[in-house]
Amino acid sequence: MSGAEFRGRRAAGVTTRRELVENELLEHATRLFAERGFAGTSLQDIADALGITRPALYYYVKSKDELLAKLVTEVTNGPLDELDALAARADVDAVAKLRGVVEIIAGRRVTQPEQFRLLIRSEAELPAELTEAYAASRRDVLRTIAGVVEEGVRAGLFRPVDARVAALGVLGMCNWVAWWFHPGGRDSGWSVVSQLADMAVGALARPDAQTLDGEGPAAALKMLRQDLDHLERVLDL
Repeated sequence: MSGAEFRGRRAAGVTTRRELVENELLEHATRLFAERGFAGTSLQDIADALGITRPALYYYVKSKDELLAKLVTEVTNGPLDELDALAARADVDAVAKLRGVVEIIAGRRVTQPEQFRLLIRSEAELPAELTEAYAASRRDVLRTIAGVVEEGVRAGLFRPVDARVAALGVLGMCNWVAWWFHPGGRDSGWSVVSQLADMAVGALARPDAQTLDGEGPAAALKMLRQDLDHLERVLDL
């Protein structure tokens, strides 16, 4: 093995260890912040929970504010990157994208419920710059979901709905999982996520979903006629 290869493997090992420690650090910080509050938790408490000295802790994080910033970034930017990548795919229709949206967001809520609950409870304690970044990320997530809904409506796959209201409904359904789902309970995380994805699609999908031909007034009139037919069938039930 050459010296360069040895140094590369060593660097990779150091990076992997750092990531593992940082993940464990966030887990302990989340638990302590939830139990004692942000103000009632010190860096020494976190170092003790992690089993390292406080000076060693400074290698990974410099302050509680930095820890809180990491938590905010993990909860908000993580799913946003995945959502944007999904929404940009041209080989996936809006129904599959909506299902993917639920799987991404609800999937994180069933695996990291404490982090999301802590973020909600700590909103009032966030520094101004974090509050602004958090609000911007939430708007971006909502905009991305609404875009998926609009895509489905235009393609004739979803019923004509207010995309923003539909996006808020989907997002609220996914986020609420963090408050009622308990790992190890009757239902597995994946079964919950899968059922929520079915519900989201079922709430928006058209019974006679068809892709409209063409654009402009003629296509719009065709969609309106289909929507009227759908409403008439609903009223006849």
